[in-house]
Amino acid sequence: MSQEFEIVREFEVDVPPEKVWEAVTTGTGGYLWPMEPPEPRVGGSGPFGSTVTAWDPPHRYTSRSEDVGFPTQSLNQLDYTIESRDEGRRAWVRYVHSGIFTDDWNNQYDGASKHTNFYLHTLREYLTHFAPRPVAFAQLNGPAASGTPQALAAVGHALGLGDDAAAGAKVAAQGPGGRTLDAVLDYRNPYFIGLRTDSALIRFFGRGHWGAPLGISVHDFAPDADAEANEAAWQDWLNGVFSQS
Repeated sequence: MSQEFEIVREFEVDVPPEKVWEAVTTGTGGYLWPMEPPEPRVGGSGPFGSTVTAWDPPHRYTSRSEDVGFPTQSLNQLDYTIESRDEGRRAWVRYVHSGIFTDDWNNQYDGASKHTNFYLHTLREYLTHFAPRPVAFAQLNGPAASGTPQALAAVGHALGLGDDAAAGAKVAAQGPGGRTLDAVLDYRNPYFIGLRTDSALIRFFGRGHWGAPLGISVHDFAPDADAEANEAAWQDWLNGVFSQS
């Protein structure tokens, strides 16, 4: 049964509004995934077949899609309001994700809401530590065995994270090829893990809570970053975690 949804978040970040605007319109690969920039006008084309319904740089951007391409959703709208704080040194952001879920509403809403928290946290990490550096983006999924609620705990163990390691801790994570990654554990809950190194944001998505395989995204800002090599290395690592479990 179709039902509307709305997810609203507000936050402040220590960068000018113009930097936030650039991130949400042209720099999405730094924290989410690469998307075609929107056509800079009301009525213009937006990512994934959407339409720009509000365009007021650097204050307001809205895109709306009525052909989402998913069987569980028929309408999707993303709205950003950005305001200046502290004479332009900081920005206040209001983000609203709304639309219509056509099936399994509670599960879809729960997943979208929790993913929103993680994505917006990653946006703040990108803005604070890396923007506007170019990014090499890689995204991959684990095998079918990773599609369980317990999968993220297995990944945390494989990374060498103690059960008591909380967000903000400095860690020596065990990555692909036996490499040790000196990182900050910038996000951790039962659904997601975020690592921030000096040159990358590495995100782990425990999507088994919503019936999907575990996912990883790598946002690599190093000058010599190689997205294909990152994808292959982390895919081997992830396959190894679940072939042993």
